[in-house]
Amino acid sequence: MSIEIKDLTKKFKNRIAVDKLTLSIKKGELFSLLGMNGAGKTTTIRMLSCLITPTSGDALLMGKSILLNTNEVKSISNFSPQETAVAMNLNVKENLEFMARIYGIDKKQAKIKAQKKLDEFKLNEVKKDKAKTLSGGMQRRLSIAMALISDPKILFLDEPTLGLDVLSRRELWELINNLKNKMTIILTTHYMEEAESLSDRIGIMSKGVLKEIGTAKELIEKTGTDKFENAFIKIATGSEVLV
Repeated sequence: MSIEIKDLTKKFKNRIAVDKLTLSIKKGELFSLLGMNGAGKTTTIRMLSCLITPTSGDALLMGKSILLNTNEVKSISNFSPQETAVAMNLNVKENLEFMARIYGIDKKQAKIKAQKKLDEFKLNEVKKDKAKTLSGGMQRRLSIAMALISDPKILFLDEPTLGLDVLSRRELWELINNLKNKMTIILTTHYMEEAESLSDRIGIMSKGVLKEIGTAKELIEKTGTDKFENAFIKIATGSEVLV
């Protein structure tokens, strides 16, 4: 397994954001955490990527504990947050080179790696443009490219298409789909179509609790509904779908 999560819990004062999450994710799998706002998705991946500390429980990433082996976990994983994480006054190529240097890559190799990502993410046409001049979709594309500059074995994508128009969202779906099987990807989203289109498996969270896991087809069958949207509503809310 790429990721083994056991009783992972996070409390904020009197609120339980994630409640005893237990989950296994296979190597090379694209696993989506789907849920409404406040379901605990972002808190989960922030714990897994060692950005916040769990209240209790633990998780192993490639056998490394997020509690005991924080630096090793960070060296094999990377995180693209829902807030576009780019330096707005640097151009696209400079952003990629800067991120490579942060990871200790020498100047020559940083240029090589940056060019590789420019090619892979179709960013060559805008490589000299400052990040602040890019569209939201292109900024998000750059943000994901920067997260991949360190060649992580595990990639966390937090709401990667949040706020994007339909075309930009579809373009990012294609990009994410091309990453499948090259690394383990954990994607959080509240877009049902996104989870259904991209995922090998889906976990549905509600109020910090993982309610169900399966493929879209399996979840439809489990709930006796006719489509994934209705299966999600039934699992997430615990109520029957109104027709």
